[in-house]
Amino acid sequence: MTDPNIIRQSALDWIAQNEARLSAFCARIWEHAEPAWREYRSAQAYAEILREEGFTVEEGSGGMPTAFAARWGNGGPVLAGFSEYDAVPGNSQQVVPYPAPREGLHPYAAGHTDPHSVLGTAALAAMLGTKAAFEQHGVRATLKLFGEPAEKVCGSKPIHAAKGYFDGLDAAVVWHPWPSNTVTGDIHFGAYWSAVITFEAESPETWVDPSLMPTQAAHAVARSPGALDAMCLMYTTTKYTKEAMFPHSGSWTLNEYVLGDAGATSDNLAPRFSQIQYSWRSSSLAIQEQIWRVLANNAKSAAMATGCRAFVRWVTKTRVGLPNTALTDLTWANLQAVGAPRYNEEALGFARDIQRNLGLEPMENPFIPGVTTLTTPADNDAGLRRTLAGWQTHLSADDYVEYSWHCPTVRLLAARPRLRAPSPGYAYPNWAYLALGGLPAAVDPGMFVAARTMALTMVDLATKPGALETAQAEFRERTGGGVGGTDWVGPLLPAAFDPPVDLRWPEYISTPRGAEWTFPTPHHGTGAGEPI
Repeated sequence: MTDPNIIRQSALDWIAQNEARLSAFCARIWEHAEPAWREYRSAQAYAEILREEGFTVEEGSGGMPTAFAARWGNGGPVLAGFSEYDAVPGNSQQVVPYPAPREGLHPYAAGHTDPHSVLGTAALAAMLGTKAAFEQHGVRATLKLFGEPAEKVCGSKPIHAAKGYFDGLDAAVVWHPWPSNTVTGDIHFGAYWSAVITFEAESPETWVDPSLMPTQAAHAVARSPGALDAMCLMYTTTKYTKEAMFPHSGSWTLNEYVLGDAGATSDNLAPRFSQIQYSWRSSSLAIQEQIWRVLANNAKSAAMATGCRAFVRWVTKTRVGLPNTALTDLTWANLQAVGAPRYNEEALGFARDIQRNLGLEPMENPFIPGVTTLTTPADNDAGLRRTLAGWQTHLSADDYVEYSWHCPTVRLLAARPRLRAPSPGYAYPNWAYLALGGLPAAVDPGMFVAARTMALTMVDLATKPGALETAQAEFRERTGGGVGGTDWVGPLLPAAFDPPVDLRWPEYISTPRGAEWTFPTPHHGTGAGEPI
């Protein structure tokens, strides 16, 4: 076999030669700014470039129209990564150093926050660079890149897992933009569950006996409370019972969002349909179950009090992250070889303009120190532990964890710039964070550090003697025998799970007024799901 160092250099060379092309691709995804489950143009752009580069692409994988599963090669180790590309409603911003939502759209239209435009492009670049090196030097391997929509609701990865797409993977190399450059060590992210609770007033006319009234005027009869009151009761009851869901001695969160039904033109009739989404994060599956028990009881009681029926439509259920020290060490060595990002005067000047427009004194170095230095995995873990209860082993939530139960998985963290605060406690407005996320000079350095590091790690797994075997031995030990082992946790969604793409997520449409938003048509009935 060719010297592994030559193969590594070939992967780096390909990425360097294609930087301009991939930077333009990233900017294109950023401009699309398509929210969860509606990333039509973004997913198509990935499918096109992957096919151009010799990958076979299954579009609509797992029954999700904006997901994909791409594959190159046959035989050898099966190495995986994923691209994300969803934007987030309420975060619209142009690439200018002052507040300016995108023109022609509602000010609270979607925009990229982390940004996933960068996350997805780096994974694409790493996969293409690795493929080019393997092809050039005859390395036998199989590469898989998954397109994972709706990450902000942890949507697609649990579905891909449940439907068998992660079966047979030998290792996964993934990443996330971060305010530092490091590799996740022992402390991985926790579980994220989300469900839409629906209330339906199926027969509001039976709420009272109309013969009790001396008139037959329908509007004079007491109106059924209906679905809106049920939802309001669900909201307030959950606020009251939140303190009793689980002790606040550990890090867990519960958040809600009301989904509208466009029923304002029937104000004198009982609201027939309402929906509220709950999403919760914690460090263990048992805590997730405890929170759901309270939510389900609240939904049933709210429905009973208002003459409604309650339903649940699950959006997602993730597991918790499983560490792999061997892969962490391998990736950390490669991150050290690549080095931390460096920012040119265009990025620094843009950041100073933001500070100037906020009435601040522009700084010589406007970015926090962590984005241009390397942080060891041990130091990263130590920083996270300061925020955790002593018994807690996981923090927050992210759906990359689904891969970690199917193969050894490593999570790289590489910098996206953050502005340095002029004084303790100062918080920059959100638009400043968003504007930097669309500036190539600000995001490309971290994006290509991530791409190079991941490519080197995948090359090592295919060519470095013992590297993959060591990671897999650790995976088998941690799971009690690998997939299906005594300590293995399987997918939490059923294989027949109906992807919630037909729920009332916002999306762009074209109308005589220009780009607008609308609600989609459900797959079944009203889209409410199963009775609670």
